Amino acid sequence: MMTKEEIIEMAKKCGWDNPAINMSSLYEFAKLVAEKEREECVKRTSIALLGTLTTTTDRVLKAIRARGQQ
Repeated sequence: MMTKEEIIEMAKKCGWDNPAINMSSLYEFAKLVAEKEREECVKRTSIALLGTLTTTTDRVLKAIRARGQQ
């Protein structure tokens, strides 16, 4: 997971450095986007490997999901 500082820096690069922007809300938004992206990665990986799921594949899918809990 990206740090709050990294997300703020990216927001500034997009021109979102207005003091009126609530950076805490921006951070929470970024976390939701990352979570959705992780789930999409898991979904596409599962579909691509359909019928060939192994213990290793299962561990990879769990590792992708676990990134959100770090």
